[in-house]
Amino acid sequence: MLSAGLPQGTVPKLERPGPLRERVYEALLELITTRALRPGQHLVESELAGHLGVSRQPVREALQRLNTEGWVDLRPAQGAFVHEPAEAEADQLLSVRTLLETEAARLAAANSGSAGIAALEELCAQGEQAVADDDVDLAVATNAAFHAKVMELAGNVVLAELAAQVDRRVCWYYTPVARQRGRQSWIEHRELIAAISARDEQRASEVMRAHTEHTRKTYHQREQ
Repeated sequence: MLSAGLPQGTVPKLERPGPLRERVYEALLELITTRALRPGQHLVESELAGHLGVSRQPVREALQRLNTEGWVDLRPAQGAFVHEPAEAEADQLLSVRTLLETEAARLAAANSGSAGIAALEELCAQGEQAVADDDVDLAVATNAAFHAKVMELAGNVVLAELAAQVDRRVCWYYTPVARQRGRQSWIEHRELIAAISARDEQRASEVMRAHTEHTRKTYHQREQ
């Protein structure tokens, strides 16, 4: 049952007025990327509608859109299921992420000023605290915010647009290894901040490449 896989308080009721179809889509995508709805889980329209406080129609439309985007699998005579990514699928996306973020780190080192570096340091402190508190959800969210800030500091709009296309899947893959990466991930973030602060483009690239590769390898070594 769906209710068994969703801790109480994880599903907010959707407020009206507004583009209900879009709100339902965003709510379901959030539940998938945070793994409140787990890979392989059966998605029953009536149960989802009840949790979200809407009719079945916007849920059906959202599931069809999520199927098109690869988040949900629609199986004939069986229904909808959260997509289960193959190892090769995850590997390809995380490898692309390495390419994008390595270049972002280089550009951030070339372009960042004191305000940008201070923002990275603040996010790093928040992430370190989340790890200390064993708050996995906050650690994942802060990790995403840190990488988004690096991308912002890079100052390349096209690069940012490309990164945005993979960001949510990166969070999806990072969530099950966030605790395993733990403090080491934020040590690597500190090394990146130091390289950016020193305006050392080569070092920033090297640190980011190693950092993202550590995450990719940890994903493949995760406990199933």
